[in-house]
Amino acid sequence: MEQFREIMLEERAFWLNISHYPNTTMKDIPFLAKIMAERYVDIGLTTYDKLSDPRTSRWPLMHSPIPTILMVLTYLYIILWLGPRLMASYKPFKLKEVLFVYNGAQVLLSLYMFYEHFASGWFFDYSFRCQPVDYSTNEKAMRMARLCWIYYISKLSEFADTIFFVLRKKNNQITFLHIYHHSLTPLETWFLTHFIAGGHGTLQNLINNLVHAVLYFYYMMAALGPQYQKYLWWKKHLTTLQLVQFMIVFAHASQLFYNDCGYPRFMGPVMICNSSIFFALFANFYYKSFIKNKKVKVPQKTVKSE
Repeated sequence: MEQFREIMLEERAFWLNISHYPNTTMKDIPFLAKIMAERYVDIGLTTYDKLSDPRTSRWPLMHSPIPTILMVLTYLYIILWLGPRLMASYKPFKLKEVLFVYNGAQVLLSLYMFYEHFASGWFFDYSFRCQPVDYSTNEKAMRMARLCWIYYISKLSEFADTIFFVLRKKNNQITFLHIYHHSLTPLETWFLTHFIAGGHGTLQNLINNLVHAVLYFYYMMAALGPQYQKYLWWKKHLTTLQLVQFMIVFAHASQLFYNDCGYPRFMGPVMICNSSIFFALFANFYYKSFIKNKKVKVPQKTVKSE
């Protein structure tokens, strides 16, 4: 990103100038500290404005990360402390109809976003090797930018997954993996939408939409009751699909190490690290759920002879 290079060159020139100050003594340190403090507050705000995507930075919830951070903290407070304490004196809610409608809506939303990724560039205009962000206001670029914002909003809507667990007293399903996923993705998608709404990183969104369409369809069927469990034999394959998702993201992000098309190269290690953590967490879930022998062998009782 050209703006980032300009900022780094300005910063280098500033420090070279500081290092050439003659006759600097200990008495000058408070003054220099004040100059640098004022400079870095100004630089921080200026850099934030320069690097922000001008198309999305004024959209709802995009101006600052603070509302998203507060929503994530509120979500954690509700599911980890407030919710369980409020539910302590109540029986679990069934929510059968609510879950069916909610999960069905998530399936439709995921399929819509999956289609929009194709219509906005993937498999037609985008390069799988390295794809820069189109910051113009042409039709396809704006369509992808809006899609990034919708994708961000969808991650906020998924807070409901955990709220339903709390209301149904399914606390065993509120695992570290679940909390990590639902806390991180709103922050991650806010950053991508605010600064780089489009380009190379959106392939992971496309794949995630497909996986979520299958995932929420599974949840929708499961919400119908135990009599439908016989149709949900493919849970193991769903987890396998999730693992494949992270392997594809890992491989796709790795290309940023040796391809430079203008997309921020630091995002390569970020996406690789993120996909590796998720792969490890889901692999652990897969092992515990489908490989590790959970059967408890009950020792046979010996009958004493009279």
